[in-house]
Amino acid sequence: MIVQRQVALTGATGFIGSALLPRLVEGGWSVRALYRRQPGRVPVPQRGVDWVEGDLGDERSLRALVTGADAIVHCAGTVRGATRAGFERINADGTRRLVHVAASASAAPRFLLMSSLAARMPQLSAYAASKRDGELAVEAAPENVRWTVLRPPAVYGPGEKELRPLLRWVARGIAPLPAGSTGRFSLLYVDDLATAVLRWLEADSGYGRTFEVDDGHAGGYDWDTVLAVAGRVLRGGGNVRRLPIPLAVLKLAAAANLAAARLVGYDPMLTPGKVREITHRDWLCDSHDFVGAVGWQPAVGLEDGLARAYGKRKQRTQ
Repeated sequence: MIVQRQVALTGATGFIGSALLPRLVEGGWSVRALYRRQPGRVPVPQRGVDWVEGDLGDERSLRALVTGADAIVHCAGTVRGATRAGFERINADGTRRLVHVAASASAAPRFLLMSSLAARMPQLSAYAASKRDGELAVEAAPENVRWTVLRPPAVYGPGEKELRPLLRWVARGIAPLPAGSTGRFSLLYVDDLATAVLRWLEADSGYGRTFEVDDGHAGGYDWDTVLAVAGRVLRGGGNVRRLPIPLAVLKLAAAANLAAARLVGYDPMLTPGKVREITHRDWLCDSHDFVGAVGWQPAVGLEDGLARAYGKRKQRTQ
C-alpha cells in the first residue's frame, strides 16, 4: 500500500500559497490547508486538499492542521498594518504558536518558513521587524523540529497586487517612481518560488539555515532595466517615461495614510515604514547557497515572467 505524503500549508488562499497549492497536489502531496472563514470566501473543494478552518491564533485548529503531516510550509502572513503590534500578532506570534504546535506533535514535521528579504533589514519598518521576529521564533524551535527559512525578494506573477498598479501605469507609458530611485533589487517569479518549495520537500536537506532565493539574474535589476523590459512586454516596445515622485511628497502621503488608517480602522499598505523599504538601495540577494543545498534552479526570467503574468493576452482574460 502506498502511503501518500502530507504537507500542512498556511496562507493557501494568499498570493504565494494559492500558486503553491496546485503544484503540491501535482507533485503527489496530500495537502491540509488552513483558511480563515470570511463572508463570501469559502474555499472551493479540490482533489487532494483538505481545508481546515481556523487561524494562527487558534491552537486547536493548528493542531488539526499539523497532526500527521510530514512537513509544514508556513506562507501565512500580513504585509499590511497600522501598528507594530498588528504585524507581530500574525507574522511573529502566529509563527511562534505554529512552531510550538509542530514541536509538540508525536512526530514533529519538517518546517519551512516563507519569510521575506525585508527581514534582513528589520530596522526599516514594523513589517520587516515582524518578519525577522518570525524567523527568530523558528530559529528557537526545539531540536526535534527540522526547520528552514526562505527569504524571497519581490515576488511577482498572476494574482500579485503590489506591482500590478505600477504596471498598469507602465502600460500607459508612465512610471510613477520615487525620485532618485537608483537602488538595485532582485526579483522572483512566483512559479519559481513554488518550485523551490517542492525541491526543498523532495531534497529533505538544508535544515537549520536561512536562504535567500532569486531568479538568478546576475547583479539583480535597476528600474531602467525593469522599465525597458516592461515596455517591450506591455507596450510592444514603446517608451516608458518616468514620473518622479518627490520623496517629501511620498513621505507626507504615507504619514497621512497611516493616520487615516488608525482613525478609521483599516490596514494600510503605504506607510512611512513602507517608504523606507521601497527607497532602500540594496535589495539584492543570491540563490547560490540554496541551489547547492537542494539542487533547485530558477527557470523564469523577467521578460517571460512579465509576459505570463501581465502581458496583453493575460490582461484581457482577467
